[in-house]
Amino acid sequence: MTTPCPLCDPIDAPILWQCDQITVIDAREPDYPGFCRVLWRAHRTEMTQLTPAERQRLMTVVFAVEQALIDHLRPDKINLGSLGNQVAHLHWHVIPRFKNDCHFPDAIWAPARRNHSPTASVTREQLRQWLNSALDNALGPII
Repeated sequence: MTTPCPLCDPIDAPILWQCDQITVIDAREPDYPGFCRVLWRAHRTEMTQLTPAERQRLMTVVFAVEQALIDHLRPDKINLGSLGNQVAHLHWHVIPRFKNDCHFPDAIWAPARRNHSPTASVTREQLRQWLNSALDNALGPII
């Protein structure tokens, strides 16, 4: 029996925005305020399994999420990652990074360099508002 994919139906993940093809969820990483995951809703494992139009739409969402986080959180850097080694379902990590975060300048999956409390703060509702505005501008209102 195969293990069910946790991203095909992210039951307990807080949804920030979604359309028919894509869902943006709050990654719920307390040391990384604003960390979002952009999920392709149908089970795919690689970008090349999408049509060119689907790839374009997915990346438009990823870039709009990135821009919203830059505009509102003013991080020192944004990390984008599409790994899929642990969960083989097409998704992108959009991670605001700050020079004083636990792992900077390393990846957030590396050993921590320091303990800290996040300097940035954001509520889930703020994230929803920022993303809805950015994605309405990038894609037009989703009906």
